[in-house]
Amino acid sequence: MTLNLKPLGDRIVIEPSDDDVEKSPGGIYIPDTAKEKPQKGKIVAAGPGRTTDEGTLIKLSVKTGDTVIYSKYAGTEYIEDGTEYLIVRESDVLATVS
Repeated sequence: MTLNLKPLGDRIVIEPSDDDVEKSPGGIYIPDTAKEKPQKGKIVAAGPGRTTDEGTLIKLSVKTGDTVIYSKYAGTEYIEDGTEYLIVRESDVLATVS
């Protein structure tokens, strides 16, 4: 599937990881409505970077395909063809997962 979305500036499009049915340590299955949103996902598109006031382009330190951890309440949700994506700024990305 091709994503029909091209992020601008220092924006990044993340596909949040879709964990399977979650079970608590006590063996209770947790419904989707009670789960916290994931904070880990894969970058599916990235903008060119941030432009300074002087016009210099500062490239992103992450790239398409990277798995990242991002801020809990960051970004804007976007749904395309039933798949949920999150659009965040590079500053909302906290770490890459190797």
